[in-house]
Amino acid sequence: MATYSFQTKQCIPISIEQAWDFFSSPANLQRITPAEMGFEIISRFHGLRMYPGQLIEYKVRPLLGIPVYWMTEITQVQEPLYFIDQQRFGPYALWHHQHHFKAIPGGVEMTDIIHYRIPFGPLGDLANWLFVRKKLEGIFQFRYKAVEELFGSWNQTA
Repeated sequence: MATYSFQTKQCIPISIEQAWDFFSSPANLQRITPAEMGFEIISRFHGLRMYPGQLIEYKVRPLLGIPVYWMTEITQVQEPLYFIDQQRFGPYALWHHQHHFKAIPGGVEMTDIIHYRIPFGPLGDLANWLFVRKKLEGIFQFRYKAVEELFGSWNQTA
């Protein structure tokens, strides 16, 4: 069973405080997730801001509209620089997602680093090759565009 990883970066023309306020609120996750995922937070007591030990429960419909239960734990938080979520129950054998924020001239650079494993050994590896990786990349491409619509496009020169 292989461990896969990928990274995304996005520069956003807002302050690091504004980025933290938005991305550290579980309530905003649905706004940056494709509608076809059927993403819904079902936790009753998930809090307004992320904190270490926080459990967030979701219902998602990643394939064929079939609902899947997913629970993640916020394992580390260093405001306003990063937080990490890890799956406790759900569709992956491993899900470790780092969210990093760095103040840069004119805005903030947001970096996501994802490590994941698909269950079912060689069949999971095949599923990753056939569609899982593409689906994850599509979700983050959607998120990139949604963030641009919310906060504007990055027009600075690096």
